[in-house]
Amino acid sequence: MYLSKLLLRTYKNISSDEKSINAQLLIRGGFVDQLMSWIYTLLPLGMRVMKKIENIIREEMNSVWANEIYMPALQPKSNWEQTGRWEWMDNLFKFTSFYSKIEYALWPTHEEVVTPLIKKFIESYKDLPQVVYQFQSKFRDEKRAKSGVLRWREFLMKDCYSFHANQMDLDTYYETQKEAYIRIFNKIGIGDKTFLTYASGGTFSKYSHEFQTVCEAGEDTIYYLEEKNIAFNDEIIHDSEVRKEFDLDNQNLTVLKTVEVGNIFKLNTKFSEPFHVVYKDNTGEENIVYMWCYGIWVGRLMGTVIEAYHDEKWIIWPEAIAPFKYVIIGLWDEWSEQAKKVYKSLLDKWVEVALDDRDQSFWFKMKDADLIWYPYKIIVSDKTLAQGENIVEVVARSSGNTQFIDFTTLS
Repeated sequence: MYLSKLLLRTYKNISSDEKSINAQLLIRGGFVDQLMSWIYTLLPLGMRVMKKIENIIREEMNSVWANEIYMPALQPKSNWEQTGRWEWMDNLFKFTSFYSKIEYALWPTHEEVVTPLIKKFIESYKDLPQVVYQFQSKFRDEKRAKSGVLRWREFLMKDCYSFHANQMDLDTYYETQKEAYIRIFNKIGIGDKTFLTYASGGTFSKYSHEFQTVCEAGEDTIYYLEEKNIAFNDEIIHDSEVRKEFDLDNQNLTVLKTVEVGNIFKLNTKFSEPFHVVYKDNTGEENIVYMWCYGIWVGRLMGTVIEAYHDEKWIIWPEAIAPFKYVIIGLWDEWSEQAKKVYKSLLDKWVEVALDDRDQSFWFKMKDADLIWYPYKIIVSDKTLAQGENIVEVVARSSGNTQFIDFTTLS
């Protein structure tokens, strides 16, 4: 990508009204544009980061036999009435069609759509289990919308649903999903700061499981039990039954400020019963289907990475989700042809590389590269050419280490 062709503008300063670090750095680096409070447009750099996160998640969901689908954001009132959630779900956006006068909801979650959908594909035990997932924008009328992209009113989420013949099969598959989640957060680069956390199961089950990432801007508090590498959400830690079950009164717990990046809920038959999702076993008898749901906040992950790893001035992207691996910077008038040779060499190897051909000074480009955060800067200059026809200077952004390298060996 030639940066002169990219929809990109960076800023030295932004409005003081934007308090959250993640939004400040995303706006300054040209990743997002704020349309209004807590509503953002993803610009090309932001899209690249988001798609990388999405593809890491997609790879792991595919590895656990989940089928990708895409469900509509617009949902009929009748489905929500069938589960009883039309009246009491307080963050549900509702509206009435001007023409048909039919009432709709903009989805905050998809149980009311996926459950009757999967019903059409299940007749006997041979049709189970079924697992589907999607990436979709969610809409929630949040009372507490804040913290930049950590809590949006419209946000991208991966939600996955699995359908099982019995409790045992459901619990077995949960372990498969849990391991996939751990791999996802490790690949993105926040695995060392993300903990499996016990939380309330609400009306669904005794517990749900959250994945909480250590983050000072987070709204949650967890109590981490290092011995077992698990944590407990603040909402259940004071429950006497929980403390007894895990012997917490005799444990050393570390209190951490966190943000929830994923969760897993055991839905059991909460939604399969109102939609009468059943299967016939090998005797021909009808049985109710059991459900799990598995969510990851894709947009929130982008903000969480920034909050967890930024320094005083810059984003620090893990290499796996940085918008480009390399940026090539040179004194353009003198070394443009050499810079293009380096660019083509990397592009031919399918390496993600940006070439800063903008009509700006060398030092402007260097500072901009820090603001956007490329893992590696490739510098072309008279100093590099003096050392050999194919020699470039490579600066590792995280460590500051500099090497003079033959660019044909870069990958």
